[in-house]
Amino acid sequence: MKRVSWLSILVLLPLLASAAPAHPAGDIVVDRKTVQAADGSQVPYEIGTLYVPEHRGVPGSRLIGVGFARIRGRAPAGTPPVFWLPGGPGLAVLDAFDGGSDAARSRLTSWLGYRDTADLVVIEQRGYSERGDKLTAMSPAWPRERAFTAQDDIDDALLRVDAALAAHPDRDLAGYTIAACADDVDDLRRALGYRRISLFGGSFGSQWSLAVMRSHPGIVERAVLASIEPLDFGYDMPSPLLATMQRIAFEADRDPGLAPYLPAGGLMEAIDTLRGRFAQRPIMVDPHDGGAPVAVGLADLQASLLAEAGNPGTWPAFVLSLYHGHYTAWARDVADGRRSHPFTLIGPLIDTSLGISAARGFQLRNDPARAYVGEGGSAPYLAAAARWPTPDMGDDYRRLRPIDIPVLMVHGDWDTSTPLENMQAQLPYLRNGRAIVIHRGGHDGVFYQLRDEPAAKAAVHHFLRTGDFGDLPAEVTLPLPVFALPDFPAPAPSR
Repeated sequence: MKRVSWLSILVLLPLLASAAPAHPAGDIVVDRKTVQAADGSQVPYEIGTLYVPEHRGVPGSRLIGVGFARIRGRAPAGTPPVFWLPGGPGLAVLDAFDGGSDAARSRLTSWLGYRDTADLVVIEQRGYSERGDKLTAMSPAWPRERAFTAQDDIDDALLRVDAALAAHPDRDLAGYTIAACADDVDDLRRALGYRRISLFGGSFGSQWSLAVMRSHPGIVERAVLASIEPLDFGYDMPSPLLATMQRIAFEADRDPGLAPYLPAGGLMEAIDTLRGRFAQRPIMVDPHDGGAPVAVGLADLQASLLAEAGNPGTWPAFVLSLYHGHYTAWARDVADGRRSHPFTLIGPLIDTSLGISAARGFQLRNDPARAYVGEGGSAPYLAAAARWPTPDMGDDYRRLRPIDIPVLMVHGDWDTSTPLENMQAQLPYLRNGRAIVIHRGGHDGVFYQLRDEPAAKAAVHHFLRTGDFGDLPAEVTLPLPVFALPDFPAPAPSR
């Protein structure tokens, strides 16, 4: 028998230690800290990392970290914790405890408000986490001297796949699906010792919550969702987006300050005029940024109209500025968009994997409102889907189906990111569900949209604590925003 010397063993020990994983799958590492509340008190919290397989379908897959935090509640024992799922995909939120921005401070204030409801657990997304990896790559740059086209949008999406794969050759990107994110939630639940949980999510967080209910229905006690994205609704239909813009335009047309800038047919006539203007030919604009003139065209207009509508208070002024030929500020934004920028991988990895059913895809391709909002929200992703490594989840996973879990949905009818019709499509499948429509509400979280309705906010917390819907309203109307005016004098009325 060959003998192994003690010296050889001592040499090998460090190598064996480095080869062994530092943490097994499902393990957590936790730091205990305190944060100051608005009343000056110190609130204890835990912040940590959950270790999960990068690709759950591959034995021996490397482990990655997913950040989480927990604020203990003062609710009675047995109250299910609230798992707060952020949106995006590609939104990291654990910097809230640092308070380095207004958004972080606002988020922390909201989280501390859960202490009388339940334990609050915040989990981030694999691939974009403050206490894990933030997978990014650089987008391609595009020339300023010619207008961006729908085909450029598709080519841009294809080039982003190449950039992502080149930037992360050592990563198994096929593991970054929404189903894996749902499994991460279940792993954290078990690691923290909870039997059942409640879910709270807005935008992609609502879609992620629906995935948890699809993959692990037995662990979910109840859910509150805002700005709803059903699993088959990753790509929004143009017609509901246009209808949302029309609802905003209806109110803007009645604003006295905007009246001198409006054409006879109101804001929608201004948009129709702009569409006709840019459909004829692109326009060269000097953005006064020290660079060459920028060619802006119809695809740029369609993308900007939808993006700017996310801020209803300034959107009418944006439209009317373009209508009256004031393009400089817009051209600067377009020029900036053509530069190379870092982008997050988790967004296209999840969205292309979720895909779209054949029936909904047919509707999407034949929706007449594409003439207004273009194809920027769907065509590039669909064209690049086969090249991203995440597998298609399939129609059985994403189709609408009955849900027995109690669910409260809150949705604004001025939401141009996830239109109200998304929530209306999901509602009939909730066997124990309620919905609150927020008139003039945008793409905001539940409590921000209910900021002027303390009774409704209290009822939402009561539902999370007990499962009782109580006296929740069916609808809430927010006050009209103060519409911003264009930054130039109103033109003289024509005779």
